[in-house]
Amino acid sequence: MSCLFSRIAIVGAGAIGTYYGVRLGRAGADVRFLLRSDLDAVRRRGAMAIHENGATLELRTPAVFVRTEEIGAVDLVIVTLKTTANDRLAQLLPPLIGPDTVVLTLQNGLGSDELIASLVGAERVLGGLAFIASTRTAPGEVTCYHPGSITLGEFSGAPRERTRMLAAQFSAAGVTIKLADNLLAARWHKLVWNVPFNGLAVAAGGITTDRICADPRLAARVRALMREVQHAAAAFGITIADEFLQQQFDVTPPMDAYRPSSLVDFLAGREVEIEAIWGEPLRRAQAAGADVPELAKLYDELRTVPRRSSAN
Repeated sequence: MSCLFSRIAIVGAGAIGTYYGVRLGRAGADVRFLLRSDLDAVRRRGAMAIHENGATLELRTPAVFVRTEEIGAVDLVIVTLKTTANDRLAQLLPPLIGPDTVVLTLQNGLGSDELIASLVGAERVLGGLAFIASTRTAPGEVTCYHPGSITLGEFSGAPRERTRMLAAQFSAAGVTIKLADNLLAARWHKLVWNVPFNGLAVAAGGITTDRICADPRLAARVRALMREVQHAAAAFGITIADEFLQQQFDVTPPMDAYRPSSLVDFLAGREVEIEAIWGEPLRRAQAAGADVPELAKLYDELRTVPRRSSAN
């Protein structure tokens, strides 16, 4: 396959990084995965895999590395680390950057675009929102329950030719792509679902989205949090329609006993992305003069929820 981004580094080969990396690799790109604990197991197996719709898609003999210095400069870096590991980016990114390297972050919440821009330059940065339900089920293996889509945008403005070419490359790999004229607006839209459902799943003691929707008190909190995200976005000139809020609620009950990514991390004893998904939106909203008491309450609850042992 002839493509603009022929050499691609995946920084954070968990559920999302593995899924998109395998798809891009199977479509012909030279994909290089940064792995840590999974490295030896993936090398022994000789493949990375996606399990989806009863079928398995494998990327045979994947290029896997433990250090970005071993990967070297690439055309595209896709950052899919949890934001809780962003303090590592200052070390991880420089060996991957060549004269024309572009960095795409598919991280949650707010703040990652600005952080990466401060490290590599704003001109290099693209941002994306991954609307996908996938779980890492074994080293180098992902089960995808809903492939969803990626919303892709430029950090510094409207989509450019490179944005459209990357979108075409993802599309050729079987990924549904939407282009965002305003990346920040797209991120606030995603928070409409992430803030209430990821947050309450953890704050309520570790429950799935079906239980949140079925509980009148929790469902009311969901709607109040959605309205506050809408209100906060408006303080930055971003309009989120009432119909969008209703749609985001309505799509959730059919997911049944879905475990949002923050709940998966919580139950596994991993650190939850509190600052990116709740802390940074709260600080920005308050700085802009938006009244967001429910968001402030949820943020405080999440900061005091005891972390679970990974042995539980």
